[in-house]
Amino acid sequence: MEYVIVNGEFISRSDAKVDIEDRGYQFGDGVYEVIRVYNGKMFTGQEHLERLMESGKKIGLEIKYTVQELKAMLTELIEKNNLTLGTIYLQISRGVAPRNHAFPSSDVAHSFVANTKAVDRPAENMESGVKTILLEDIRWLLCDIKSLNLLGNLMAKQRAAEAGCFEAIQHRGEIVTEGSSSNVSIIKDGKVITHPANNLILNGITRQKVLQLCRKNDIPVEERAFTLEELKQADEVFLSGTTVEVMPIIEIENQKVGNGKPGSLTRKLQELFEKAIENECGSL
Repeated sequence: MEYVIVNGEFISRSDAKVDIEDRGYQFGDGVYEVIRVYNGKMFTGQEHLERLMESGKKIGLEIKYTVQELKAMLTELIEKNNLTLGTIYLQISRGVAPRNHAFPSSDVAHSFVANTKAVDRPAENMESGVKTILLEDIRWLLCDIKSLNLLGNLMAKQRAAEAGCFEAIQHRGEIVTEGSSSNVSIIKDGKVITHPANNLILNGITRQKVLQLCRKNDIPVEERAFTLEELKQADEVFLSGTTVEVMPIIEIENQKVGNGKPGSLTRKLQELFEKAIENECGSL
């Protein structure tokens, strides 16, 4: 039997149901996280759950559980489902209440659900690199909140899929922001450049880990906005994210990045990131 968590209880996935008036379902009124699992252990689970709490605060959603309580439940869920390699998805909505745009009273309990999924590492794409398109960023101006409102992201991802590409690199005018489900960084003259962690991007946990690794290993980093022209002239470009890890980009809008193959510094970052996983979760 596959287990899920519904409001703190472990039940069979087949028995799990969502109320038709759950605000997550009707309004996207909630927050979520996706956490990678390697060797049956959460990778950067603490950081993901702390970000969940921050996202909740930013939308006025008081999460009743502590980080440690959530971590304990998710660890038990991994064990119950015998998950070795995959992901945990969890979301918290503002709860079930008669449909009204204004928030319900504070005595309405929020809804908490979580489930696991077996997912392999994207080894082939990490080795060969991926192709991308460019797309105007049409999303709202609070992208730092990991909310359930993902329609703009979905539309961008679909455009990429229709073009036979892995990801859509989004931009606001001439300024590159991020991918539809990942962060984007460029490398120029040995320096990693990535958009600052403000309201225009999600401050990805993998992004943060990569920047930490750069600083620990004397790889120059600059957190600043960069332009479409800088993107096109970059020596290397890569995505970062929970499920993509460090993913080389070899083509943007049918134009090669560099020589059209993953670059040496991106390869170095992949190695450093893999060591970070092994340090926390054991050998891969």
